[in-house]
Amino acid sequence: MSSWGKASRTGRLKPVIQFRMRRTSQVLLVLMLAAGSAAAAPEFRHELSDQDKADLDRVSTYLNSIHTLKAAFVQIGPEGHVDEGTFYIDKPGRMRFEYTPPNPTLVVSDGSTAAVQNRRLNTTDRYPIWSTPLNLILSNDVNLRKNQEIAAVEHQTGELIIDARSHSSKVNGNITLVFAEPTLELRQWTVVDAQGLSTTVSVRDVRTGVSLDPSLFVVPETKNNG
Repeated sequence: MSSWGKASRTGRLKPVIQFRMRRTSQVLLVLMLAAGSAAAAPEFRHELSDQDKADLDRVSTYLNSIHTLKAAFVQIGPEGHVDEGTFYIDKPGRMRFEYTPPNPTLVVSDGSTAAVQNRRLNTTDRYPIWSTPLNLILSNDVNLRKNQEIAAVEHQTGELIIDARSHSSKVNGNITLVFAEPTLELRQWTVVDAQGLSTTVSVRDVRTGVSLDPSLFVVPETKNNG
């Protein structure tokens, strides 16, 4: 895995801390920009080559081989603020982003709903799981070749990059997934919204096939569970 602060293909991983504002907004950006994934196929999708299709099949096979995952992550938001924490997946559909204090945010998906909780304010907001970028990889039956939002497949030194784009009445956003070659280990993803604001999440110390407590994917009750 790449080390913290080392730029990958996008060059967005910069250890720059500018503002502490909008931490929760950064999390919502990561979660919500893939909304509209049920929209019709984008008209601008490039024709995939035979090699592209083979690469998408390889990544799909790799993702389908993963049932549980634990990793450390660093998130760099639109204003350059850096947050870290631990990331869990338990397929199908369950995930958890546990941010390191003083960030009070906890993001949990129970398989149908993604909840963003502010433990300082004791509030919780919920969103459908299909509206998250990671919905692309949380299924037990991933088939990226047939996913109409896959716009391009690229190769960089030691990396396989998959670009996915969403056009709908609600969202115009791009998602880039970066996998290490030849292991296909998930390295990072970047979400860019219609205004060009980007949020990048980079992962390291990835462990698959781990035993995870089911309680990790249960959202604690708060005064606002709306």
